[in-house]
Amino acid sequence: MIALCARRGNSMDMVVDSALYIGGRRNRSVSIDQAEPPDQPDHFVWIGLLEPSEELLHTVQARFGLHDLAVEDAHRAHQRPKLEAYGQSLFVVLRTAELKSGRVECGETHVFIGHGYVITVRHGASSSYAELRKRCETVPMMLGKGVDFVLYSIIDFVVDKYFPIVETLEAEVEETAAEVLTAAFSPERIARIYEIRRELQILRRSVTPLIEMAGRLARVEVPLIDEDLKPYFRDVQDHTTRLTERIENLRELLASALEANLLIVSIRQNEVMKKLAGWAAILAVPTAIAGIYGMNFEHMPELHWRYGYPSAVAVILAVCLWLYLRFKRSGWL
Repeated sequence: MIALCARRGNSMDMVVDSALYIGGRRNRSVSIDQAEPPDQPDHFVWIGLLEPSEELLHTVQARFGLHDLAVEDAHRAHQRPKLEAYGQSLFVVLRTAELKSGRVECGETHVFIGHGYVITVRHGASSSYAELRKRCETVPMMLGKGVDFVLYSIIDFVVDKYFPIVETLEAEVEETAAEVLTAAFSPERIARIYEIRRELQILRRSVTPLIEMAGRLARVEVPLIDEDLKPYFRDVQDHTTRLTERIENLRELLASALEANLLIVSIRQNEVMKKLAGWAAILAVPTAIAGIYGMNFEHMPELHWRYGYPSAVAVILAVCLWLYLRFKRSGWL
């Protein structure tokens, strides 16, 4: 493996690996200045770049004749997942993702493939493709099929990296859903739910376009894709479909958890309001009677009656007890 680094001011141009493959086997490492599309059909160059500068991209473009629009997209690194054909070459954009400190961070991988070359450009959060390269080198018979197998391996590698992320989010979502019926959510928990929904939306936007992309590579006549590799792209399409379904299920489960929590909170508030209303009605009785007999008029019935006070208290207690029993029977208290 060769790692070439050159500083340009505050930027870092990095060639992670650059190698020539012959018959599916790694032959030797090559520098960017020496790399060029081989003439032999079983030869190809595989170059891996990590956040390269515009100068390095233009150097690679000059060596391999990359399309201007594709190079511009690879430099900006804010593209949606897509597959574009430029003559007899392909340009593929993939969205990558990683879990860091429990949060999903996204990056991009841009893949150029043509006759005799594969060039990957990584930006942002992404696993190293050294593991993928070694995996491909252990199956020289498949790697000998050429650049289309490398493209399949890259897409499959990116898709496989999504599954651990989704599984981690699934565990957190299921734990959250289990808490719905036991306690009201704290503001921090609700904030985390909305954050998970946002992360799932990001994953959905990254994965869903891969279904169409893999389907196009599996069915449509696309340059550089041999017929015997199309079943592999159909397998990737199946994986992305299942992954999308799991993401959608998680989003629906979170939405249901929020709705259930809001319903529970609303029911509890109604119970509290009924109790407050019941006690308010009971307390209104002594308040009303005391208010009436608290008026300072000289001529009032029972004002000078000997049993007036105990009678008023007895009426208050009787009415309050009757109201309490009625509210208790109806479930308000």
